[in-house]
Amino acid sequence: MMERADSAQKLYTRMRLWEFPDQYVIEPTDGSCGSSLSVSRVDGSMKLIDELPQCSSIRVPKIRTIFGVIGLLKLLAGSYLIVITDRECVGSYLGHPIFRITSLKVFPCDHSVNSSPLEQKKMEAEFSGLLNVAEKTSGLYFSYDTNLTLSAQRLHALGDESKLLPLWRQAEPRFLWNNYLLEVLIDSKLDPYLLPVIQGSFQNFQAAIGKDIVDVTLIARRCTRRTGTRLWRRGADSDGYVANFVESEQIIQLHGFTASFVQVRGSIPLLWEQIVDLTYKPKFELVKLEESPRVADRHFLDLRKKYGAVLAVDLVNGHGAEGRLSEKFANAMQQITGDDVRYLHFDFHHICGHVHFERLSILFEQISDFLDQNGYMLLNDKGEKMKEQLGVVRTNCIDCLDRTNVTQSMIARKMLESQLRRLGIFGADETISSHPNLDESFKIIWANHGDDISTQYSGTPALKGDFVRYGQRTIQGIMKDGWNALQRYYLNNFVDGTKQDAIDLLQGHYIVSVSRDMTPTTQKGGLEAVASFPLALSLVMTGFFFAALSLRQARYDLRHLFFSILWAGLSIAIAGFVRANGRIFCNRPRLHKPRS
Repeated sequence: MMERADSAQKLYTRMRLWEFPDQYVIEPTDGSCGSSLSVSRVDGSMKLIDELPQCSSIRVPKIRTIFGVIGLLKLLAGSYLIVITDRECVGSYLGHPIFRITSLKVFPCDHSVNSSPLEQKKMEAEFSGLLNVAEKTSGLYFSYDTNLTLSAQRLHALGDESKLLPLWRQAEPRFLWNNYLLEVLIDSKLDPYLLPVIQGSFQNFQAAIGKDIVDVTLIARRCTRRTGTRLWRRGADSDGYVANFVESEQIIQLHGFTASFVQVRGSIPLLWEQIVDLTYKPKFELVKLEESPRVADRHFLDLRKKYGAVLAVDLVNGHGAEGRLSEKFANAMQQITGDDVRYLHFDFHHICGHVHFERLSILFEQISDFLDQNGYMLLNDKGEKMKEQLGVVRTNCIDCLDRTNVTQSMIARKMLESQLRRLGIFGADETISSHPNLDESFKIIWANHGDDISTQYSGTPALKGDFVRYGQRTIQGIMKDGWNALQRYYLNNFVDGTKQDAIDLLQGHYIVSVSRDMTPTTQKGGLEAVASFPLALSLVMTGFFFAALSLRQARYDLRHLFFSILWAGLSIAIAGFVRANGRIFCNRPRLHKPRS
């Protein structure tokens, strides 16, 4: 029994994909002697075969090398095979190679669409078009040998029998990015093809401290429960799962010892949203306020089960719209806080401003007792557990990106210094800053970590990244923040709706159904049928252009003055109409119904 489980754990690392007219065949080419996988191009059905089909002399099949199967997505009539066509080794995790996916490709298994009704063909084309967005998904990582979905502490806690199971069966479902896509392969018992993938970040470096070499790894694992884009996924759902929930683990290895420290981030766990309406900061809207205590309680109950004690650090402003949201959060936490849950509000902008981030030391003084008490995991050179992490710091701002990353990097720096003192590498008062190479490498991995998480959620690198990367705010960094803020505005309003639809399809948050999706409920009518921000912008600019031309002639002819006022008035009216009806002109998700 154990031998079969052990052999099933072996994943194919290199394959050849054959494109036959009626099927795709995936042939292992890494020295394994396993069966090939046949995927029907009619309906996506799968089976193992021992021999390749005969090649026609008239039509030679296309052949390409692939490095893994992401899974299969079923739509209205067809299915779509998603595979890894390129990868890059980015380091090692506890001695095992880690790869980043640099290229995905979708292969349609949709011949059955040809016999479908015309309306169904149109819907199939619309849904399959979203997979073009899916091919551009960033921050996907995997390993053929170890489970990236589990922290070092949870990996160490696996029993002997669990360690012999295939990697997909060991995986933490929250962080398994292709969990839904693997369902068909799981049902077909195709263990050697079941490759677990996470979305997040993976950074690694080695640095010399005197004669000692320390290996530092930083991993981000993005939760898939309420995943999405910045303004289309806010707050929590009714089950307490929050947007932009990310587990960050910092691991050091030195002289055979391994230390791991985990932090988490996630949106404020209330039912709230920001409806995109062309404003730079859409107003916060609390939904079902009476449900807030229950939703927050479910969220923290889940955290306690998975991490132990929880310290919630809330970094949002204490005034204005953020302040009102923070107040509701604090009120909900009054019913939850106790021996194993603490809540701390730290107004980041009020205390640190935009440049004095060194004042985060004030925050550290307030949470140092929690960190000392709950610590980190430590394994000795024999792999025996000497110390266990008993709790987690949960940090949030509004986006859980910029302020959060600066704060988490500060906490991680302090914890790394503590670990190096424990291992006898640092003296009592020694800090990372006294070792330039270590200091620079540490700043870089945390800056990259923040950029990766931010790009997946907002579409741009993190703001305030210059402080994390260089230890201080710079003019160039402030200017870059301004540019990234403008990019976020554009992406959030005019791109992210489609991206959200693609994410919901891939994660199974929206299940395509013939009975539901063939109805005309998603059709736009009236103003929505013609509303377009580029069109509105061109009308406004055209109006101002003619107003300027007429104004130049106004001193010679009152008629031109009249037309200049008319054109300017029309431009302002159009701009005002667009502003008042901003929600119509934005790129909104069209898939609304969640998975049951």
